[in-house]
Amino acid sequence: MPNETILLIEDERDIIEVIQYNFEKEGYRVLSATNGEKGLDIARSKRPAAVVLDLMLPGLDGLEVAKRLRNDPATREIAILMLTAKGEESDVILGLGVGADDYVTKPFKMKELLARIKAVLRRGPLQDDSPTGQRLEIGDLVIDKAKYVVTLKGKDVPLTLTEFKLLSILASAPGRVFTRELLLEKIQGEAFIDERNIDVHVRSVRKKLGDESDYILTVRGVGYKFKD
Repeated sequence: MPNETILLIEDERDIIEVIQYNFEKEGYRVLSATNGEKGLDIARSKRPAAVVLDLMLPGLDGLEVAKRLRNDPATREIAILMLTAKGEESDVILGLGVGADDYVTKPFKMKELLARIKAVLRRGPLQDDSPTGQRLEIGDLVIDKAKYVVTLKGKDVPLTLTEFKLLSILASAPGRVFTRELLLEKIQGEAFIDERNIDVHVRSVRKKLGDESDYILTVRGVGYKFKD
């Protein structure tokens, strides 16, 4: 059974009690905070493996909490799972943009929440996506970051440099959702005026992957992720 520590930052005590009960049944150690400031203090002192973070918090909201967790060297590798009101697509995009690993919409099913937290913990910290010193092997797909070479079933896949960077970033964190803006920042170092330019590169990579194009999945209204 798992023994990781999970921090719940949620202002509704009923929700805290339900999540804590179910998480502890699964073997997790659970800490909790009802506001952002206290949550940050606990995260910095206890270093949990993951934070389940409500966006609608009194005082310091969830987006600001996520941003501070990611900007602090002491907490930047803590996994962040956001809880957001159903239909608030803009908040999801903002949350993923500041570094959240995944999100669950309210009202949620406990089985889904447990599955999502297990997934983000299994992934671990986001790997270094620099194009050197790494070789990724996913089934028949091989990405050699040292040589800028991609092969599929032993055959070279002729990607442009931008397409190579895009594929390697996604493949380095299977299951993690990347917004278009974040992908463009990682690829180019600064955001493009039109974030939709990334869609053109994704279509091109999928076309070149042929029958294996489903490695790259679309998260509607948000961005893309690599198949987990």
